[in-house]
Amino acid sequence: MPPAIRTDFPYETTHTDVRIPLPDGTRLYARVWRPLTDEPVPALLEYLPYRLSDWTAPRDWQRHPWYAGHGYASVRVDVRGHGNSEGLPGDEYDATELADGVEVIDWLAAQPWCTGRVGMFGISWGGFNSLQLAALAPEPLKAIVTVCSSDDRYDNDVHYMGGSVLAVDMHAWAATMLAFVARPPDPVFAGEGWREMWLNRLEAVEPFLHTWLAHQTRDAYWRHGSVREDYSAIKTAVLAVGGWHDPYRDTVLRLVEHLDPAKVRGLIGPWSHQYPDRGLPPGPAIGFLQETLRWWDQWLKGEDTGIMAEPLLRSWISASHPPATVYPELPGRWAGEPAWPSPNVTVVPYAFQGEPVVVDSPHQTGLDAGRFFPFGNDADLPPDQRDEDAKSACFEFPVTGGLIEILGRPRVRLRLRLDVPAGQAIARLCDVAPDGSSTLVTRGVLNLSARKGRDRAVPWPEGATEDVTFELNGIGHTFPPGHRIRLAVSSAYWPWIWPRAESAGFTLEPVGSSLELPVRTATDATAAVDRAISFEPAEQAEPMGVVSPVTLDEERPERLVIRDVARGLWRLEVDPRYGGTRVYPDGLEFTEDALETYTIQESDPLSATARSDWRIRLHRPELAWDARVETRSEISCDVDDFITSNEVICHDGAEVVFHRTWEKRIPRTAG
Repeated sequence: MPPAIRTDFPYETTHTDVRIPLPDGTRLYARVWRPLTDEPVPALLEYLPYRLSDWTAPRDWQRHPWYAGHGYASVRVDVRGHGNSEGLPGDEYDATELADGVEVIDWLAAQPWCTGRVGMFGISWGGFNSLQLAALAPEPLKAIVTVCSSDDRYDNDVHYMGGSVLAVDMHAWAATMLAFVARPPDPVFAGEGWREMWLNRLEAVEPFLHTWLAHQTRDAYWRHGSVREDYSAIKTAVLAVGGWHDPYRDTVLRLVEHLDPAKVRGLIGPWSHQYPDRGLPPGPAIGFLQETLRWWDQWLKGEDTGIMAEPLLRSWISASHPPATVYPELPGRWAGEPAWPSPNVTVVPYAFQGEPVVVDSPHQTGLDAGRFFPFGNDADLPPDQRDEDAKSACFEFPVTGGLIEILGRPRVRLRLRLDVPAGQAIARLCDVAPDGSSTLVTRGVLNLSARKGRDRAVPWPEGATEDVTFELNGIGHTFPPGHRIRLAVSSAYWPWIWPRAESAGFTLEPVGSSLELPVRTATDATAAVDRAISFEPAEQAEPMGVVSPVTLDEERPERLVIRDVARGLWRLEVDPRYGGTRVYPDGLEFTEDALETYTIQESDPLSATARSDWRIRLHRPELAWDARVETRSEISCDVDDFITSNEVICHDGAEVVFHRTWEKRIPRTAG
């Protein structure tokens, strides 16, 4: 259900665009929504590279005016070198970005319209840097709301998973950011110097992919910005929010475990990588703006809103449901935990049985994995897993008696024998219905060279048998009687996981192997806590008025799998559908098109390739301004190296103002 639109607020509001000065003379572009009052108010900051004047503008309009209408100065700032901010772009979450963020917080606190108390919020990148700035502890920053973010940049981000290279988003997000950083400032906001700013930026561009692939273990590069290195540095009040269909949800569990329980609360819903009030699948949506207002009023205005009386962790536990790639709403209910780990959750082991089995999955295993970052689109989530299960070794446990409710991170213990020095193990937990349909519940990955720690690569002694243990991503799910719990183990998972060149699968010995489930026990006391959890209906401020023109062109499939039977070649084409074509109220015509392509030959791990193509146009007819950006990003590999190629072409009208190609080979070490 879409959110209700609210137009009546306690305060009338106004907004202005300003430039925030930094000590080196650089000015960051900002938009400030404020309540019309003579009294100073607390400030809220959202700090992103995603271009406030166009890309996030529709989303910004839904929440910043809403906060202003409730008595806050709500501020959206473009990171240095992005959008209409001055300066040159850097790496994600680099020291300059964070130092600039501290300066912005101090500047906000010093404004005459501010009480000196600042909060910070954001989703994804904005959630990351909210946590990172909280760890730097600028004095005015009193509270944050971090949504779909990570405390671990190496093992819980878009780069690596279980020590393995994330092919799908290591590639796709690097390509996305290359297309973002190549976009020009807007002359309406940046002024006559927009072209010089643009050209200076373009000369400074270096594809993120080069840096990310150069650090294949959890070294100092990844420890920077990973707040799990020192949770004690965070003194700020933290509301941590995630969704069971977002890859970052385990961060919420770690934050409520390690931060001061008097200053942290966790919330995990059924959602994808979206704010929980947007009404995008899977729902149900909640009144998230109202919930965050309780947080801000508690910590920035000193009001007792009752939010600290809520359970430490509120999470959605899904009822069993048939497999589908989209769910408008998932069945289930809310549950509340007083602590984490929860006294209501017990680890229950399920021992494997049977004879040793060779696991040597064809390399296209994983094409039914779904999107790494679900955004609420129709093809985001994994379809029926029966085809994937057939390419895996499966162990089943019937659900007899009552239902089994799990909450937390399942764990697998596998006894493996390898005849080669490297390999990868992928475990999927599925809910199998009586009709045989298989719904993916959660999954986990271990690069077997990372079994001794993510900070090192330890070759497997050839021919040796060892026990390995790894966790699956957290989940809340209910297995009903008559269903079967299936644990499926594969040695490949393309295109999520880049295949190891020397991998030839492994032998799994059931004796000594097991699945451990975090089983939640219901009691009268837990039932009373669960029933008390409720949220207001979702609402937002009046929309910006962006129009998406109707086109007669046939819409491209979101996910298309193509099989060349004779060659054993598989191709997955993905349209990420971030923005499309929009016309803004100020006349800006914005067009964005992207296509990701992943190919692999089912018996050859060295055949894996990933390619991403972007086309962006920013057009203002009244100014005769017509800027276009085209990018191409590719990765392939051989035994020794990742082979990368990136290209950027930028046009100002008919003139090509920038054209550069990067070709680079990066040694395959742990990846």
